[in-house]
Amino acid sequence: MDAPYKALTIAGSDSGAGAGIQADLKTFAALGVYGTSVITAITAQNTKGVTQILELPLDLISAQIDAVIEDIGAFALKTGMLANAGIIEVVAEKIHQHRLQNLVVDPVMVAKGGDILLRQDAIDTLRSRLLPLATIVTPNLPEVEQLTGIKGTRIQNLKDAAKHIIDMGARSVVIKGGHKKGPAVDLFYDGKEFRHLRAPRISTANTHGTGCTFSAAITAGLAKGEKLEKAVVQAKRYITRAIREGFAIGSGHSPVHHFYRFWEKI
Repeated sequence: MDAPYKALTIAGSDSGAGAGIQADLKTFAALGVYGTSVITAITAQNTKGVTQILELPLDLISAQIDAVIEDIGAFALKTGMLANAGIIEVVAEKIHQHRLQNLVVDPVMVAKGGDILLRQDAIDTLRSRLLPLATIVTPNLPEVEQLTGIKGTRIQNLKDAAKHIIDMGARSVVIKGGHKKGPAVDLFYDGKEFRHLRAPRISTANTHGTGCTFSAAITAGLAKGEKLEKAVVQAKRYITRAIREGFAIGSGHSPVHHFYRFWEKI
């Protein structure tokens, strides 16, 4: 058997297993990639919301990255919930130290239920330290506004925001359209050309972890050696189907169905 494709997620733990580390590892596995993880924070969380957060010590986060990379390695990696400026600094430093490539930055700021997952004073650090290392950044519309200060959902607004994120040093960006009305249209920009990625909007409450899953799917594609645009297009197709096949497991926002390809109904 050939050596497996390998990808690393650096993110928070979701005890409800719909987002964060758990969603990332499920996505990696579903797409044929061996996933490793670095936990930045532990959340007490379910489909209704986050009730408590514990940010892990910086030396433990640093040690996790060293342990994974020095033995297993990673062909691609993604970041999710980083919580504070200190964690962002450590992660950026380790990416430099280990010369890690194919970085997907999901700038997680707010949970589905509205809980804050990134401190306000850490946003500047995210812009200055992590975005310049990113192969691609995957913000939703509220995150776009926080990162760029640009409001509005008109196409020109989104194009201006995408250019602004590229000016921060990222190689490319995909602005997710899930918060807009109408079809779910994402805007991909590689610094040269724009592309609209379209999918029908699915009427469902089972959307917890969509951002984590989408960015993890892009990471999986890059780990398998796919070209960037193809990895994004395939990830869009995967998350659309995962949303469509979702089912309720709680009384709030239930997660998408990561293993829809393999699920057997008995």
